[in-house]
Amino acid sequence: MTWQIELKDADATVALGAAIAKALQVATTIFLEGTLGAGKTTLTRGIVQGLGHQGQVKSPTYTLVEPYDLGGWQVNHFDLYRLADPEELEFIGIRDYFGDHQVSIIEWPEKGEGMLGTPDLTVFLAYQQHERVAQIRTYTDVGENILNQLRTQFSS
Repeated sequence: MTWQIELKDADATVALGAAIAKALQVATTIFLEGTLGAGKTTLTRGIVQGLGHQGQVKSPTYTLVEPYDLGGWQVNHFDLYRLADPEELEFIGIRDYFGDHQVSIIEWPEKGEGMLGTPDLTVFLAYQQHERVAQIRTYTDVGENILNQLRTQFSS
């Protein structure tokens, strides 16, 4: 299932992230794709803050992962842009970041090809004129449930 939404500005991107956070009910893996500056970290900020984080949300470009312990959720924000080889993910214990009550948000997932499983959903972010466009594609029942909630929320 695929759905597309126009995002007028960074606030709209954060609002989409907050809506995704609201729809989370079980462990979820989200891939974020798009060019540099397309809004991947901005969307992540919306998800992380939507789950209750009060501080800054920055891209873990050099550390690869930034974990957030948010009550009942462990949110793991990955930025694989600088990853030279997918095998490097073994050194950080990648398998430990996917389990019950964990949300894994992965920027540049193609850099980890072969080491990452199937996402529940992928968000493709791109610029169209002066606005961002988010195309969301689902791959699992979990992803379809999230997308159905998003469609309902944004259609009203």
